[in-house]
Amino acid sequence: MTSRNDVLSVLGLLDRAGATVVVAGGWGVDALLGEQTREHRDLDLLHVRDQEGAVVAALEAAGYTETLDWRPARFVLSHPDGPEIDLHPLEFAPDGSAVQASLDPERPFHYPAACFVTGTIGTATVRCLSAEQQALFHQGYEPAGHDLADMAHLRRKFGVRTHI
Repeated sequence: MTSRNDVLSVLGLLDRAGATVVVAGGWGVDALLGEQTREHRDLDLLHVRDQEGAVVAALEAAGYTETLDWRPARFVLSHPDGPEIDLHPLEFAPDGSAVQASLDPERPFHYPAACFVTGTIGTATVRCLSAEQQALFHQGYEPAGHDLADMAHLRRKFGVRTHI
């Protein structure tokens, strides 16, 4: 499991490495809500693709090793103590929007500039995805129980329409 302290430690480590990251997935939902609503298996982070070397080097120096490679869409680094980080490389445009490659080159993921917002984990303000973008981020796979709960929280607090 990935604890709040794990998340804040990783975010601090990457900040010190000069990497710009955005919290997504379950921790991103909790950042929007301003509270931890459940246990988390991993930490989803979007990162600037050109900073990938710095991201990987900082995490490897902290004991993480790559355990999954689905580049260019995503890859995973895991720590022997359990925390797992699911990394999603983004290519940013001058207007602040971004594109993430997918396993299907004809169907990349698009992120409008307005979807990059802030939330709170503990007492820290963090970059995260908007509620609307979180709903889109949770598409394309069979939802687990925690995904259904996350979407219910977003509908309840932000009134967003979700596919599940």
